[in-house]
Amino acid sequence: MTMDRTSAQYDIEKKSLLVAYLLWALLGYVGAHRFYLGRPVSGIIMLALSAVTLVLTFVSFGLLGFLWFAVALWWLIDALLIPGIVGRSNSRIADRVFSTRR
Repeated sequence: MTMDRTSAQYDIEKKSLLVAYLLWALLGYVGAHRFYLGRPVSGIIMLALSAVTLVLTFVSFGLLGFLWFAVALWWLIDALLIPGIVGRSNSRIADRVFSTRR
C-alpha cells in the first residue's frame, strides 16, 4: 500500500517533457519552462533579460533590437537542454519521494 502511495506521489510531482516543451514554445522567451522545471534563478534571469531587451528596443526605437538575438539563442539552446533538465528533475523527485518511504 505504501508503494502505491509513493508511486502516486511521484506521478503527481514528476515533470512532463510535453508540458516543458509547450511552455518553451509558447512562453520560453520569458523563462516559463525554467520555472516549471524548478530552475527559478535562471528563469528570473531570462525574464529580466527579456524585459530589459523589450524596454531597450522601445527606448531606442528598434535600434537595439538585435539584443533579442541573445534571448533567442538562449531559447533555442534550451530546446536541446530540456530533456536532460526534465530527467534530472524527475530523478531528484524520485530520490526524495522514494527515500521518504523508508
